[in-house]
Amino acid sequence: MSKLQVTIDGTEFEVQISELPGPDGFATVTVNGEAMRVAVSSLAAPEQIEWAVVDTRPYELLLDHDLRWLQSAHGRHSVQVRDLEASVARPISGDGRLKAPIPGIIARVLVELGQTVEVGQPMLVLEAMKMENEIVAPRSGTVTSLKARPGQTVLLHELLAEIG
Repeated sequence: MSKLQVTIDGTEFEVQISELPGPDGFATVTVNGEAMRVAVSSLAAPEQIEWAVVDTRPYELLLDHDLRWLQSAHGRHSVQVRDLEASVARPISGDGRLKAPIPGIIARVLVELGQTVEVGQPMLVLEAMKMENEIVAPRSGTVTSLKARPGQTVLLHELLAEIG
């Protein structure tokens, strides 16, 4: 089973995909606790008209290659997808340095310079491979350096912040 948080135009949905599509092409998907049967066309060719059938209603969709937006008959909508079951390993830095565990783009900065943080507290959201990953404080203390900015592209092990 896959658990995702899908945000469309700022509205969050918890999506669970509990099975692979059956012979009829439909899979059971639960959105915010409501089960429905869903079938989609192949997503192999992005930015082309695709289709989805939710229960018995058909929809035509135009999808961004990086799944940052989708377009339906109702207009273009921003999309963010976060895998709720994915864990991101943080490089060990017992000295309070917070480093990028994977390359990506800083989606949000959740702390400020001088702020007191607790071990495990979310500090940044790093977007990588179409997923959002919370990067947490490696220890308790005060944010003494904050190099990460929203929209910034970061490399593996790049220094993002320091806690003193």
